[in-house]
Amino acid sequence: MAIASSNERQALTHSREYGASTFSGLAMLGALALLILFGAYGVYSLASEAWPPILSVVPIGCMLAALFIVCGFYMLQPNQAAAITLFGAYRGTDRVAGLRWVLPWMIRRVISVRSNNVISERIKVNDLRGNPIEMAAQVVWRVTDTAQALFDVDDYKAFVNVQIEAAVRTIGSRYPYDDYEHQEITLRGHHDQVGGELRTELIARLVVAGITVDECGFTHLAYAQEIAGAMLRRQQAQAVVAARSTLVEGAVGMVEMALALLSEKNVVELDDERRAAMVSNLMVVLCGERDTQPVVNAGSLYQ
Repeated sequence: MAIASSNERQALTHSREYGASTFSGLAMLGALALLILFGAYGVYSLASEAWPPILSVVPIGCMLAALFIVCGFYMLQPNQAAAITLFGAYRGTDRVAGLRWVLPWMIRRVISVRSNNVISERIKVNDLRGNPIEMAAQVVWRVTDTAQALFDVDDYKAFVNVQIEAAVRTIGSRYPYDDYEHQEITLRGHHDQVGGELRTELIARLVVAGITVDECGFTHLAYAQEIAGAMLRRQQAQAVVAARSTLVEGAVGMVEMALALLSEKNVVELDDERRAAMVSNLMVVLCGERDTQPVVNAGSLYQ
């Protein structure tokens, strides 16, 4: 006897949804009304002795048949489904909304296939660089395969919550929280791309339960409290350095332009010492944080 591989054994255990053999409840409701009327007529005929006593089984049979029909009714709202089982065996899913009917000995398990919105709890995750961060996600999910949701996992709603937390941890550890050099994909700077990867990760995790994810994204993303202050000071320092670098680059360009124009138009002849003094004064004026105060030199440049 050939031994099935682990993938084949796993595939054999997966349920698959298919349509159930059910009936319209309105048609069975009409049949129920006819049975009730015929049974009432039989009782009246027996009471008026229009029927012989031997026909007393007719009203009894109508009553039992009516009871049989009543036990088979069930109602489905829009975007609801009923998984039908017979003695523990799956016999299909009914997705037709309205009044429905099935044989009374078949068990109906109603399940919602509407979209569900879940906001996960804040969890602490270490990002790619090992920094502790806090993350929370919002996920819109729905059941696509009722058989898998009911029979392949014990509690599909609890399963969704656990997989959301696991997926958030996986994505959070895959990227750094921030990159001030703007050379990497980060959690804070690439919401759409990271959210798309989170959705892909969740779909792969929830497919075993017959559930898909329509939309997801992060509702909370921040450094953990124990390093939030240090990271804030780091952000401020890096912002100051970046601003100073931009300011110095602009000031150097303006000084070069000023010296070039002075030389081109022969406004003044500058030796190396005067050129250095002018560069120093211009850099102070352009890079200083406070307004400059002019100083009147009554003598020459060298006194």
